Amino acid sequence: MGLSNLPPLSRQQGLLQEMNVIAQNISNAQTNGYRQQGVLFSEVLSTEQSPDGIAMTRAHGRLVSTVQGPLQQTGGTFDLAIEGDSYFQVETPNGTRLTRAGHFSPDSTGTLRTSNGHALLDLGGAPIQIPTDAGEIGVGADGTLSIDGNPLTRIGLGRPANPGNLVREAGALFDAPDGIIPNQEGRVRQGFVEGSNVDPIGQMARMVEVQRAYEMGQSFLQTEDERQRRAIDTLTS
Repeated sequence: MGLSNLPPLSRQQGLLQEMNVIAQNISNAQTNGYRQQGVLFSEVLSTEQSPDGIAMTRAHGRLVSTVQGPLQQTGGTFDLAIEGDSYFQVETPNGTRLTRAGHFSPDSTGTLRTSNGHALLDLGGAPIQIPTDAGEIGVGADGTLSIDGNPLTRIGLGRPANPGNLVREAGALFDAPDGIIPNQEGRVRQGFVEGSNVDPIGQMARMVEVQRAYEMGQSFLQTEDERQRRAIDTLTS
């Protein structure tokens, strides 16, 4: 790929993009189920304008961290966390989505929903409903939901077919464009929620590095601009 096909100032644009991602990570350090993101960079080499080649860096995507967040005990009946790489599957207006945010509550009809109103799905892909007159609710490690010891349904866990292409949507919601694979290997913990896996200190340190790199790049661009202006002035004088 030639340099002419690359967006101008691609390195600076990539650094700005990473800065925005870092800021988003830090702001969600206390968001249950949130997963830290990073920016993927690639280096493109062109030999069209110089026999020695010219390297150019650009950002071309985001990578979602799969590191398990800390489990926080709440004691809530419908607070659920997963140990392992599975996700809860929830129903949204745009289709099935994945989430690690396990704070659920029944609506007026008994349907278990996230704080954003998305229905939690069972193993068959149907919304889970709790009878309004239900007794003691229990959730087993395999996701089996029972009432007074009698099994009612099983929570449907899944994972993205391509973890590298997991796309974060609002909050702790993820889209899996390449499909979702049923995965019941995760261990469900009732009375717990998973905290954010963001490393605030590490992200702050990275923010400083990115800011310095951006300022250095701006200084270089300004110096190069002045050099070209002097060259033009010399040729036209």
